[in-house]
Amino acid sequence: MKIYFDNVDFYSNSGPNGFGQKLFKSLKSLGHQPINHLVDRETKDIDIQLSFIYSNIVSGPVIQRLDGIYFNSEQDFKSLNEPIKRTYENCQGVVFQSSFNKSLTEKWFGEHDNSAIIRNGTNLDLIDSISPLYNDKIDSFEKVWCCASSWRPHKRLSENVRYFLDFASEKDCLVIAGSNPDYSISHPRIFYAGNLDWKSLISLFRRSDYFIHLAWLDHCPNVVVDARASGCHIICSSSGGTKEICGSNSTIIEEDNWDYSPCKLYSPPPMDFSNTSNTIEENSINIKDVSKIYLDFFRKTIEGSM
Repeated sequence: MKIYFDNVDFYSNSGPNGFGQKLFKSLKSLGHQPINHLVDRETKDIDIQLSFIYSNIVSGPVIQRLDGIYFNSEQDFKSLNEPIKRTYENCQGVVFQSSFNKSLTEKWFGEHDNSAIIRNGTNLDLIDSISPLYNDKIDSFEKVWCCASSWRPHKRLSENVRYFLDFASEKDCLVIAGSNPDYSISHPRIFYAGNLDWKSLISLFRRSDYFIHLAWLDHCPNVVVDARASGCHIICSSSGGTKEICGSNSTIIEEDNWDYSPCKLYSPPPMDFSNTSNTIEENSINIKDVSKIYLDFFRKTIEGSM
């Protein structure tokens, strides 16, 4: 099957682009022909077009892969959503990253007659081949906690730090990775690692015991998938879709349900760490399994468009 990857930046490791690269390589390893460019915009031999977020051009049956829509009331969310909604209304199929993502989108855009929930995956074999991080500073501690993001207010870095200080042993440390941290603390057991490439990040995860991701209303964060695949115990919020991919026996901090109305995304509510539960949901995060689900949906969509 020839699959055109539309609106994917193969030079970026951001969430959707990083996943796009993993899916691209996995489909290729399964004997298919994913492509990331169209020579002279030739379209006649494309079996399916997978458009990430929205489509730039149309080269056959289009499947839109949605990683969320805009609902921050402090942004012009209506204009930002226009190309996403236009693609949604004209594509032949939609892939939602999570049940949360599906419910939110359908509340705003209406139901699509051909959709699937396909949660993100990662390359387990590649992760297993990466050595855990060894570092003089963190090797002096008993257990390592970590968190990572492209930091913005709704990722709640300050709450991650507060959780660590409340629940970690005095013999544990926390490593904060990622660009633009919006909370700074000087503490002998807390270290800022800055922006790491993917392999270095996985090495940190492989060394860590716990991964904290208390982001508010996140959709299906790839960083949580990678941390889970690296063997970390995940601690996350019940809001959004993170709880769907954190794995069984993770720690979930329960929060109030959201009614999908526009909200001040960058002003998240404080958390009550005493209200916790353990997830029992277990979805495969193996990119090979995820790729096969995508292929099944591709085939179904192609058959339906004939």
